[in-house]
Amino acid sequence: MRQERRHPWPEPGPRPGRGSELLRGRRVTLRPLQPADFEQWRDVRVRSRDWLVPWEPRRPPGAPDVATDRQAFAARCRARDRERQLGTGYGYGIFVGPRFAGEININSVQRGPLQSAYVGYWIDEAQAGHGYAPEAVVVICRFAFEELGLHRLQIAIIPRNHASRRVVEKLRIREEGLAQRYLEINGVWEDHIRYAITVEEWQERRGELLAEWVYPDPER
Repeated sequence: MRQERRHPWPEPGPRPGRGSELLRGRRVTLRPLQPADFEQWRDVRVRSRDWLVPWEPRRPPGAPDVATDRQAFAARCRARDRERQLGTGYGYGIFVGPRFAGEININSVQRGPLQSAYVGYWIDEAQAGHGYAPEAVVVICRFAFEELGLHRLQIAIIPRNHASRRVVEKLRIREEGLAQRYLEINGVWEDHIRYAITVEEWQERRGELLAEWVYPDPER
């Protein structure tokens, strides 16, 4: 009898395009950005420019400024929608109530034997220090491991970016070491500290992380 030949590594999680549109934490809500969010986006990005630009890739010469160009922002939203449909990336705005406060993204989703992705995040300077970013990271971990079926998430941070490092340190995400000249940031090849969490670590710490950052605070 001929037996069906199975792929050696299944691809768990939702089919491309079926990722959750709305993810909730204790105080933050994550949802894909839409063109109608432009005014809030522009306000935060312009006001926090000096806070954010040193840690981001430089805009290509001649490319429109997404922070101030409505059409460029709408095109960015469409590009994120395509990534979601293809299952290669999942971008979310971070909202505190109705107020836009930053972004968190699952980037470069790799299936096959890797089953991994990168997580990037940023927060409005005026909203920093309230724990919204670590809460969003826990929410995105739950989505990545429990809905997308990924095995590993990585976060890479420039060593002197102390605000971003505080996020992973609060969550006690494992540090894996220094990657030299890892990414070109603001026109310079920068070293990055690599942090990672696997699904096994998530399963071990799930209750602790959700109780601390996502479930309703029992003292309220």
